[in-house]
Amino acid sequence: MGPKFTPNQIQKLADEFEARSAQEVLKWALDTFGTKIGLASSFGAEDVAIIDMMTKIDKKKTKIFTLETGRLNQETYDVIDAIRARYGIQIEAYFPDQKQVEEMIRSRGMNLMYESVENRKMCCEIRKVRPLNRALATLDGWMTGLRRDQVATRATTKKIELDIAHGGIIKLNPIADWSSDMVWDYIHKNNIPYNALHDKGFPSIGCEPCTRAVQPGEDPRAGRWWWENAAAKECGLHFDPRKRNKSDVYWLARSRCPTEAAS
Repeated sequence: MGPKFTPNQIQKLADEFEARSAQEVLKWALDTFGTKIGLASSFGAEDVAIIDMMTKIDKKKTKIFTLETGRLNQETYDVIDAIRARYGIQIEAYFPDQKQVEEMIRSRGMNLMYESVENRKMCCEIRKVRPLNRALATLDGWMTGLRRDQVATRATTKKIELDIAHGGIIKLNPIADWSSDMVWDYIHKNNIPYNALHDKGFPSIGCEPCTRAVQPGEDPRAGRWWWENAAAKECGLHFDPRKRNKSDVYWLARSRCPTEAAS
């Protein structure tokens, strides 16, 4: 087990990290936790930039894992292999539980996500949230490519947080204060492989059925779950139970597969 931090210590570190670069925050994480902290990567622009930084700081301590939902774009698989080849690193893939996926599809259909928000969040829960929980159960901390200007729900993201939803482990967001332009400037300057969908109007990339290109002038995340209300579109990976609302309680209670509800 790595070091444990109190809320007061985390707040002090968060204040300190505001003035530090992404590389300095990442170096602190790798020095402190080694391979007991990993980057949860969907291989979007932010993630590939962080991977480049991590490998330059300490390749041996660079731990990358991804959530293989079974519904990703081919371009995402292509960039995963390009990153593996470029940096000579392993990528750990976490899959959803086969029986849960089979039961979900049997009871609600292959494209259930379009039928209701409840169905879509169930799909995210089974294909993404539960595999993430399994991955984080082996770690003392995790890292993300969250940025404050991506969406309203991320506006208060700190560079280091206590992840209450996952047992109080460390959650690091080293480029929380970066803009999209900063991300792309870093990618181009360092010639980093990136998802080809970014050049086709996809600033944010998730599962293939739930992601579309955006039009000029649209919000960068307008292509994610575009059929839903734009106010709070999240998949649940970055859910904070301290900010839970009534709709969260409702769908979490309803999102169990029929086989789970019977147990």
